Amino acid sequence: MGVQRTLGINGLGRIGKLVLWYHLGRDDFERIVVNVGRPVGTSLDAVVQYIAKDSTYGPLHRFLHGQAGVRDVQVVDEQRGLISAYGKEIVILREARDPKDIPWKDAGVSLVVECTGRFRDPYAEADSPKGALRGHLAAGAWAVVQSSPFKSGQQGTPLPDDAAILIHGINDYQFDPARHRLVSAASCTTTALAHMLRPLLERDLTRNMITAGMSTVHAATNSQPVLDAVPGAGATDLRKTRSALSNVVLTSTNAAAALEQVMPEIARIGFMADSVRIPTASVSLIILNVTFQSETLPDGTIDVEREVINAIYRDAAQGEAQGLLVFSDEQNVSADMLGENAAVVIEGVETHTRTGFIDLQVPAQSGGGGASRQTLRVPLTHVKVFGWYDNEMGSYTQRLGELTTHMAENM
Repeated sequence: MGVQRTLGINGLGRIGKLVLWYHLGRDDFERIVVNVGRPVGTSLDAVVQYIAKDSTYGPLHRFLHGQAGVRDVQVVDEQRGLISAYGKEIVILREARDPKDIPWKDAGVSLVVECTGRFRDPYAEADSPKGALRGHLAAGAWAVVQSSPFKSGQQGTPLPDDAAILIHGINDYQFDPARHRLVSAASCTTTALAHMLRPLLERDLTRNMITAGMSTVHAATNSQPVLDAVPGAGATDLRKTRSALSNVVLTSTNAAAALEQVMPEIARIGFMADSVRIPTASVSLIILNVTFQSETLPDGTIDVEREVINAIYRDAAQGEAQGLLVFSDEQNVSADMLGENAAVVIEGVETHTRTGFIDLQVPAQSGGGGASRQTLRVPLTHVKVFGWYDNEMGSYTQRLGELTTHMAENM
């Protein structure tokens, strides 16, 4: 089908807006149709101002062109919802909220990025009463990229044949245009974690992990209330309704479970994952803990040690993961990573290893008839690695945009 010149975006929240920003700065699409699904402000100028400014990343013109940038976003036709931005045409649709009712076919849209967070079930039929992901297909789109993990009541069952979870730089090559119509780009944390684990899984020395776990210290999201709110019916995690401004909130993440579908080799590892939400706008941190059965070398050192782990990440950053993984020897804070175009940045100065020993009783190697046994000391090395990721633009939306372009080029 070739490169699609018109891209559809459903939803103009945090990710939808940044997806628009990403493609405004590139030549992959000449025209972008954004479905907001409702009136915004008192005129189309309210949408223009929302697009042109951002509390986290600053004005769009500086994001695209630096200090020399000049604002170039304006209303062209109020009734038609037409906006011009940096030489591209943006059409704003303000009526349909149900995906099946969005006029993608009339708008010439073949590929849609679903960014509302409301339609995540790949099994739901297009005419589901509350709307469905497949509604975009019924409305004329050829394929949909979902900017979040799939979620349904059929967890644990295989995905439909026309659905896939793809992460740019990890398994995006598996996209099959003859088969895949619904694609999830996973989550920001799953994306960063996949790029953090991949170099370890591709080296013989670190491939055979015994256990692994991660905690993400995660910036606040729009799913959290600004002030304490009444839990909804059936809510089980009451912490999610507490103020994002005032609290450090312990919560869960499905990053490990989702990762198993992208990197099946993870399934054999005892992997745990959790999340701690903090009151910052963007940039999060993965703390990865991995345990290896290691070996004592002839000189008395352990084969899996701090410099070995850092060398693996340095090599990956200069080799197979170049442009996706960054290795840093500097002492960074979260603000340094805002907008950083990397799936993950390894904080090398904080890599740690510790080795302990398990004493195993095994039969002695002797020709006697006794039941003598000897003690075998087995070293186990625990490794801790820190990885930064800008969970909004730098890490996640950049990868989502690259995946979207890849799909468009191969449809």
